Amino acid sequence: MLEVYGTRIGSRLFLGTAQYPSPAILARAVEAAGAEVVTVSLRRESGAERAGQGFWSIIRELGVRVLPNTAGCYSAREAVTTAEMARELFGTPWIKLEVIGNHDTLQPDPFELVEAARILCAEGFEVFPYITEDLIVAERLLDAGCRVLMPWGAPIGSGRGLANPYALRTLRARFPEVPMVVDAGIGLPSHATQAMELGYDAVLLNTAVAKAGDPVRMAEAFRRAVEAGRLGFESDPMDARDMAAPSTPVLGTAFLA
Repeated sequence: MLEVYGTRIGSRLFLGTAQYPSPAILARAVEAAGAEVVTVSLRRESGAERAGQGFWSIIRELGVRVLPNTAGCYSAREAVTTAEMARELFGTPWIKLEVIGNHDTLQPDPFELVEAARILCAEGFEVFPYITEDLIVAERLLDAGCRVLMPWGAPIGSGRGLANPYALRTLRARFPEVPMVVDAGIGLPSHATQAMELGYDAVLLNTAVAKAGDPVRMAEAFRRAVEAGRLGFESDPMDARDMAAPSTPVLGTAFLA
C-alpha cells in the first residue's frame, strides 16, 4: 500500500478528471480504474454562476480523495494564490504544484517551482510538485519541504510514454525512500507498466483515458497495467543479458556421437 503525507492509498493509479465526454463517463472511468485519488483544477469551480458545482457534486459522490492542481500557472505568485484558493474550496492541504515555464512543452519552470514549493510548505501545504527528471531540482524541492515528487514521463498530453527511462531510473535510485509518481505523457497501459517496473510508486494520467474511444475500458486496462508493473517490480525481475542463456538444463541429457 502506498503512503503519502501520512495517508495510506490502496490504488497506485491517480486519475485526472478533465476532457471526458460526459460526467457519467468520468464517474464510470474512475470506478473502473479503482482510483482513490483524482486531480481537479480550481478552474472547474469558478465563476459567478458556480458552473462547476455539478462536477464537484459528482466528485464528492465518488468518495475519492481530491488532489487540486495549479494547472495553467506561470509564476510562483500565481501558483501560491491558486493553491490557497484551492485549499479553501476543497478543504485539503494537498496540492499538485504546477508552474509552467514553456508554452509548447508545458515544461515546468524550476526556479519558480522551487520558490512556490518553499512558500506552500511553510504554509502547511502537502505539496506534490510536477517536475522533469532533474536530480538537482528534485533535491531542492525536498529541501524546501516536499515529501513527494512527480516527474514527467513526457510532455503533458503527448502520449509518448517514458521519453527518458535512463533519467527516470537514475532519479528513482537517487531518492529510494521518497514516494514518486510518474505524471504526464503516459499514453498506453504498457507505458504505465514500464514506469511501475522502474520502481515508481504510482502513475498519474488523464488524457490517455479521457480521450480513448472507450474511456471506461481504457481505465480498467490502466488499472491492470499498474498492478502488473508493481507486481513485476516487487518480484525482483531477472537482469537483462547481452547473450543467450539456455532455460533448459543440459546436465544429464544424452548426446549422440
